[in-house]
Order: sequence, then C-alpha cells, then structure tokens
Amino acid sequence: MPNVSSLITALRKIVPEKLVLNDRDTLQASSHDTWPLSTKLRRLGCHDYQADVVVKATDEQQIQQILALATAHDTPVTPRALASSVTGQPLPVHGGIVLDLSEMTQDREINTTNMTVEVSTGYNGGKLEDELQQRGWTLGHSPQSLYQSSVGGWLSTLATGQFSSYYGGIEDLITAYTVILATGERVRLKASPRAAMGPDLRQLFIGAEGTLGIVTSVQLKMFPLPQTRLYDTLELPSIEAGLDIMREQAMAGLRPFLLRLYDTAEARHAMQNPAQDKPVMFLGTQGVDAIAHAEMDAFMSLIHRHGGKSIGDEGVLKWMDRRFDFSTVEKLLDTTGGFAETIEVAHTWDGIASLYHDLNKTLTPLAGEVLSHFSHVYPQGTSMYMILLGHEETDQQAVDKLRTIWRETMRVCLEHNAELSHHHGGGLVRSPYARESLGSAHLLLRRVKHALDPNGILNPGKLGL
Repeated sequence: MPNVSSLITALRKIVPEKLVLNDRDTLQASSHDTWPLSTKLRRLGCHDYQADVVVKATDEQQIQQILALATAHDTPVTPRALASSVTGQPLPVHGGIVLDLSEMTQDREINTTNMTVEVSTGYNGGKLEDELQQRGWTLGHSPQSLYQSSVGGWLSTLATGQFSSYYGGIEDLITAYTVILATGERVRLKASPRAAMGPDLRQLFIGAEGTLGIVTSVQLKMFPLPQTRLYDTLELPSIEAGLDIMREQAMAGLRPFLLRLYDTAEARHAMQNPAQDKPVMFLGTQGVDAIAHAEMDAFMSLIHRHGGKSIGDEGVLKWMDRRFDFSTVEKLLDTTGGFAETIEVAHTWDGIASLYHDLNKTLTPLAGEVLSHFSHVYPQGTSMYMILLGHEETDQQAVDKLRTIWRETMRVCLEHNAELSHHHGGGLVRSPYARESLGSAHLLLRRVKHALDPNGILNPGKLGL
C-alpha cells in the first residue's frame, strides 16, 4: 500500500478533489455504522476502524479507476453507502479507502410493462418505495431500515423485509444488477425473466458484503399495490401453538403478507400493554378481494384449531404505523450504560422451539429484558429475533456486556446447527464464526474470493476472509 499522501494524490486524479476526504471528522465517522456495539464505542471516543481516506464516487467510471488503482497498490477498499448495517459490514478493518457510494443516486428507470425498476446503488430505499407508491406500485421489500438503507446495501447483505412471507427476500426480488470487480472490470448479471445458460451467476454477489465486487446499480421487481388488505391480532396459548400455526399455514400454501409471532415478553411491547400475558400473532392477508378474504378465513380456522382467538385489528394496525421506528433501541444506546441488541437467526421447524428456549435460558441473566419474535416464514422453518435491553453502570461495561451477549448467542446457535444470520448478514461481529457456520462451503467462498480478488483488497475482515 502506498503512503497516504501518495494515495490521496493518485485518487484526486480520478475524482474531483472535494470528493476525496481525509479530515478527522470524516475518518472517525467512517469507523462506525448503526451496530449497537459501534454506537457505544463512539460514545466512548473509540474509533478503532478508520480509513486512511474516504472517497465519494459518483459514477461507474470513477469506481472502475479507483478499484484498478487499489488493486495495483494492494490498498484495501471498504464499500459504504448509508451505513444502516447493524453488524459492522462497512467498517474498514485495515484502513485504506472507504468507497462512499451514497452519492450514487442519479439514475432511476421504471418499466411498467416488465414491472421492474432500476436505480443506482446508493438510492434510498424509502424514497424509492414512496416514489413507486405514488404511481400505484410497490417494491414488496420493507425492512425496518427502509428509510435508512440503500438498494445496493440490500443486495450486498442479503436483506429481507417485513412482508417477505408474501414477496420473498431480496434474492427473490432482484432481476439484474451491475458490479465492478476488483480489477475495475464491469459485469452485468441478469435473467429476463429466467435463464438457463449455466449457473445463476446473479447469486454470486448477493450477500457477499462487498468482498467480491462493488454493486453500482440494481434492477428490482415491482408489484401493483394490492386491491385489499385485511388485518387481525391473534392471542395464542403458547409459543409452540404459534409455531405450529406458522408451519401448518406454510404446508397449506397460504401466503399472508404479514405474519409475526411474539412471545409474551415481546407481546407486551408489540401491543403496548404491560398486562399482556399471552403470546400474540400479527396477521395480514392481501390481494384481490376474494383471495384476501379466503386466506383470512383459512387462517382463522388454523388459529381456532390451536386454541387461539382474535382480539381485533387494533394491535397490528398500530404496529403498522410505527414499524419503521427504531427509537427504543436508539434512546437506550444513547444513555450512559444503556445497551440494546437485536440478533436474528433462523432454524428448521424441528429445531426452532428448542433453540428459542436455550437462547432465552442463556441470555436472560445477561439483560434486563429478553424479547423474542418469529417472522419470515418458509416451508422448512422460520427466522427468530432475540432482542435484549438493559443497563450497566458505565458505557464500557455496556460494551463488555454486548460482546458477551454476541459470544453466547453464537455459541448456542452453533450448538444447535442453526443459521447464524437470517438477514443482517455477517459483518464484523459474525466474521469469527463464518468458517464454522459455513463449514466446507467456506472453501468455495475462499476460492471464489481468490479468483475475483486475488490481492484481497475488497472489504477484508468480513465473512471469515
């Protein structure tokens, strides 16, 4: 790697001088995302993962030249857009260049005939969704971070949204995208609408967290806004009853757009009712009017068979109004000693209940509150969130507690052979466990990495690389 002064001089020959930044505030900001541990470290004045320079790219040609330069000089490049990651994906562990893609927002192309929309990688997801809804369309992709995240970030972290049981995850919603390789070469990956010419290479960079290439534009499916949406809030006798309902609705081929099961502890928060004493399920069906009603009726027969009952739609409708609100966690993290964490994992139907109980047993002594919910349902299993809230006397103690929580959660999940992440990706926090989690598949990842990025410049320190 060249010295910093030489690097900056070379970069300013590629992009305008005002887009090449190495001031103290910018470099310290590049050391943090919205990972709770990172938030606490920022309060402590710890900026451990700093770039040598931040470059704001505005077009593909600049990115091609930057990557070619970085490869030639063995300089690490860490991509970053809106930094809504909660696991440390955009943090540079070996300095070098932070490639800021947040200015890559200039292009948007809507094709209502093919029902696709293509945007530049830095495009804000909430802005795009609002623009489509004004025209009668939706992405169908609705993560809690919708208004804080970029479209390219969704692809790179294998994101999913609150309505994935109907629309699928980001891997189901991408039709094409463009990526720049470490060498500066530009590659377009597509299937229109499906292709059988060899392996589906579109999958290669989805979830790769910028370790294999830099995504510059993404083409997504879009859907007409549904004619009808129906909602209900359901009270259930136990978590096991709720999991049985989820599994049986998947077997029956039902497609609720909203399906969330809260244990009693989190149900109190979800219902905003401290007296709530049973698990709760939020349900929503949609589509043409007849189908939405038929699916709701079919679902209610399942609910009744498992001892559940409807308590009206007020609970779920209030949640719909505040579903992008992350302020509970943000406010707690912004207090001295306050800590909060959301860890999402996934498991099969025959293992999810025991994983839930073991994680609760392990984590309960480590936090003031341990909350759990299940969502993103598949025929083979479901995801599960563990949400932890608590206080220590100091921020340093909160940092130590968060590290313990992660270590213990990953240990239990590995013991259960569960998936360590469902949609937040690996980032820095899960990287130490990547090889054990992926097993022999990690060999394939390493070989692909070596083939596409032989100098190892792209986002080092992630995915066990």
